[in-house]
Amino acid sequence: MKAGLYLKLAKIYGLISLLQIDVKKITKKIGEGTYGVVYKAKNKLTGEVVALKKIRLDTETEGVPSTAIREISLLEELKHPNIVKLLDVIRTENKLYLVFEFLHQDLKKFMDALPSLLLQGLAFRHSHGVLHRDLKPQNLLINTEGAIKLAIFGLARAFGVPVRTYTHEVVTLWYRAPEILLGCKYYSTAVDIWSLGCIFAEMVTRRALFPGDSEIDQLFRIFRTLGTPDEVVWPGVTSKNCPTYFSSGPSFLHITHRKRIQTLSILA
Repeated sequence: MKAGLYLKLAKIYGLISLLQIDVKKITKKIGEGTYGVVYKAKNKLTGEVVALKKIRLDTETEGVPSTAIREISLLEELKHPNIVKLLDVIRTENKLYLVFEFLHQDLKKFMDALPSLLLQGLAFRHSHGVLHRDLKPQNLLINTEGAIKLAIFGLARAFGVPVRTYTHEVVTLWYRAPEILLGCKYYSTAVDIWSLGCIFAEMVTRRALFPGDSEIDQLFRIFRTLGTPDEVVWPGVTSKNCPTYFSSGPSFLHITHRKRIQTLSILA
């Protein structure tokens, strides 16, 4: 369909807004793509916050780009709760504005922010002398604004210096730190950091990093990936502090830091 004909039909059937572009108050640029720039804007008449996609028109050639026509046509046909809403189309002399519902962030920004937000929440807990001891995806809650919250404090414990002796019957198996699996009598904030690291890996790969079905299977899965710890890489692991360390068990090749990074890259 020719661009001019489409726009005439669209205007007749109410797709093209009769409001002028100055009805929208542009507040800031929020994105840019191949075919246009997206701004956050506010409707001066209704107060509604919207996203404005500005498309420059080439009046010397075909006018409205075919990509814009295709986008408008498809969004008018595809009405669904999980598809962004096209609210309006505004035509000026040399620009076309697509008016969308405003959504606060995209998935990439959300995923990029998650690790930092989780670490901030955990650091705050640790700075107040509290271990969580049961970090797993089910205990990380998200509100309607996209803010993530640490939840479920049933297994949380205060810690101090010197570090106290705690039970090892904590943390869901897949996210349980090696020192807990080895029955270490003393452990501290590192057990929460381990759990969070497992969660980060699961966010990237969409599968559990160490999905063991028993404590011994969980340890073997960890050691197969990272190598069997010894006194060189983990001072004290063979001492009485970790009574279930099995020196006679299978030994998996210790992985250097460089190779460990490569392994994690492959997992990602």
